[in-house]
Amino acid sequence: MKCKNTQQKIYVNSVVMVAVLLTATLFVVTASPAAGAKEFVQPTYEFSTNYYDAYGEPDLYVSVLGDTEFERGETAQVRVVLSNRGVLYGFKSKTNVDTKNGDHAKSLKELEYESLRTTAFGLKAEMVSTTDYIEVDPITSIQTLDSLYPGVLPEAPMSFTITISDNAPAGAYMLLLPVSYEFQSQVEMTDGSTVRLGLPDLDHTTFYKTRNTTLQIPVIVEPAAKFVVSDVEGELTSGQSGIINVTYTNVGEVEADDAFARIVVMKPLSSDRSVVNLGTIAPGESKTASFDLAAEISAVEKNYGIDSEIKYRDEDGDLQFSDNIIVEIPLKSRDAGIGITTLALIGIVLVTAYMGYNTIRRKDDKK
Repeated sequence: MKCKNTQQKIYVNSVVMVAVLLTATLFVVTASPAAGAKEFVQPTYEFSTNYYDAYGEPDLYVSVLGDTEFERGETAQVRVVLSNRGVLYGFKSKTNVDTKNGDHAKSLKELEYESLRTTAFGLKAEMVSTTDYIEVDPITSIQTLDSLYPGVLPEAPMSFTITISDNAPAGAYMLLLPVSYEFQSQVEMTDGSTVRLGLPDLDHTTFYKTRNTTLQIPVIVEPAAKFVVSDVEGELTSGQSGIINVTYTNVGEVEADDAFARIVVMKPLSSDRSVVNLGTIAPGESKTASFDLAAEISAVEKNYGIDSEIKYRDEDGDLQFSDNIIVEIPLKSRDAGIGITTLALIGIVLVTAYMGYNTIRRKDDKK
């Protein structure tokens, strides 16, 4: 009977040990912290001894490579570099060290591992726009880094794609960069006891905490002249020409010097003079251009949208062109009483009447 109980105990112990070994195998360390990799083995406290507590955490900053000024309507790359300025402030002894049984050497080794406390692991950064005037491309909005050591810059910057709205007012905007990461919060020496877990080479265990921080990236939309059509006077009639007065207003922040308005017309409209000098247009000022347009007689009655643009010189004297500006031109058909179809019918009636009159007169002559 005792033999049977003994065999059962041996069987149970064997099953438990196999289960423990299989569980430990799932957490095998791929590289040591000294080699730059994060540990994933987390033996319980009964397998470890804590000699010191370290003080200090990663401290992340962001800087932008290149110019942070952009134009309205521009799609550009914002290239940023994350840096870690974390400082290890010191250590506090937690366990008495016995120099006779090798504790001193293990405690010194723990200090070496604790020095990685200010390293950030598994970084995930996502750029977020705080305004509808700036859109962040979702394909590039999330970037990652395996690790970031204090004083060591990444090999390559993070690159995010943004698009500035055509209607964005000039000024400074703030993009947010939330960053999540882990850092080692505690290191404890295992004293070789993890051999029972099938991890003979593991002399320590590391515990991690998660941190979240939000960094800010300034983006500046450059001031510039911007034009809109504020008024259109006059209308066209099919088969005739007429004067259309188009009023342009500078709704931007910069004065436009030596400005010219140009229209581009297509059939059934035409123009002998498509460019008009507007002179200087200050911010908030309006200038009117008069265009002589003609419409073909077959033109359909409706509003025609024609393209226009303003050519000008900016505050630096450089030649600039505005965005395309649509001008709505109303066109009416000619009165039905004088239409070509009506005239043709009248002509047919008159010819028919004349021929009938001639026929009757000839019959009378013969008599």
